[in-house]
Amino acid sequence: MPAGIIKSVLRHLRGKIINNLIRMTVISTLKKYIGNIPFVKKAYWSLLPYISKARFEAFYPVERLTNKRKFHWGSYYDVQSFDPSNRYVVANEVKFEDRSPTPEDCINIALIDTWNNNKWIPLGTSNAWNWQQGCMLQWTPGNNPEVVWNDRQDDHFISYVYNLETKNKRALPHPVYGVSNNGEFTIFPDFARLNDTRPGYGYAGIPDKYSDQLAPESSGIWKMNMKTGECQMLFSLADIVKQTPNPHFSANAKHWFNCTVINPNSTRFAFLHRWRGDEEGEYWKTNFYTANTSDGKDLVLVNGYDMFSHFYWRDNNTIIAYARRPDTGDCVYLFDANSGYAQSIEDDVFKNCDTHISFVPGTNAEWVLNDSYPKGNRMQELYLYHLPTHRKVMLGYFYSPINYQGEWRCDIHPRCSRDGKKVVFDSTHEGYGRQIYMIDISSII
Repeated sequence: MPAGIIKSVLRHLRGKIINNLIRMTVISTLKKYIGNIPFVKKAYWSLLPYISKARFEAFYPVERLTNKRKFHWGSYYDVQSFDPSNRYVVANEVKFEDRSPTPEDCINIALIDTWNNNKWIPLGTSNAWNWQQGCMLQWTPGNNPEVVWNDRQDDHFISYVYNLETKNKRALPHPVYGVSNNGEFTIFPDFARLNDTRPGYGYAGIPDKYSDQLAPESSGIWKMNMKTGECQMLFSLADIVKQTPNPHFSANAKHWFNCTVINPNSTRFAFLHRWRGDEEGEYWKTNFYTANTSDGKDLVLVNGYDMFSHFYWRDNNTIIAYARRPDTGDCVYLFDANSGYAQSIEDDVFKNCDTHISFVPGTNAEWVLNDSYPKGNRMQELYLYHLPTHRKVMLGYFYSPINYQGEWRCDIHPRCSRDGKKVVFDSTHEGYGRQIYMIDISSII
């Protein structure tokens, strides 16, 4: 093991010991004079950055790509952040944090030139965005030097495609989610309904026309041609509710779709069907499906056990995901996307620990990239996992201040470069609000 890594590990262990001593001292003092345990814990994690330098511990080189004068984050973990040359990284920029976006709030969108001192290259602005996925800013698949993002125009959401070489910018009449690897189409959910049912994933500015309907016929999943803008609805919420085998929806359950992700050969897509009713309260339940990209037919209920979270296509027929099964509980599984057969990854690393998971390019699907939500010490983990050997390689721990919760939390959302050598991620650990960072993993892979 390289000497630098050993030193980093020792520093991390020393930091943990010091922080535990600080923690015991501060909490016991607060308990003595205040007594309210929940308040004490919240006060402790709020004070930690000021009484300890333990904001992060990285075991490999980390570089901040964005300036600290404004707040920055990338796109979602399941879309492409790097251009074909692995030089340019997409970025969102905003002036505020700690509240929901309003229809008037606009973000700047840009590219970061990682080969030229992280030069900021403005592309435009967007009025269709959220804290978790931005405006779906991403590079289109393949070797085309094109980026695409969502925006709002009058009473509907649209998207723009910009070519970095020709500087040509063209508008499409509908928004995008993921773009097919053949570059021909996108499949997207109803972002207005998402803003109503799951703030942080939809867009402000256009009210959900069917907010008073539990499963409307006119809200669903659409497919748009990326060249012509031609669009068709594949199916509606009403269609899925009617087709659900052995439905177990609670009273007054309101339904929505999210995360429409296309497989590598562009023949099938996966999506989340979620609902919230009297039984669920502030939470929700989820069914996970796949369907044909051509017409939305050949619908397969891959997992119908109420909880299905982050997922990623391994190949045309296999999906890795954090989900729930009645026999093995909540952990990471490999799913057959055509039959629903599930194989659990037997490791405590993934047991009851949700993660934004993706495969590292160029590793024959042996390595996965992962993060975690803040632990009890408000540290978020960033790590690699080698599936054949069940080996976890920790990349770093990053502190998340306690005010980053709910809709405007800052998840790490790690995104790999196309050559599998770099990872960009979002974090708040330096105390400058959300910023974009890059870590080098070339010595591991």
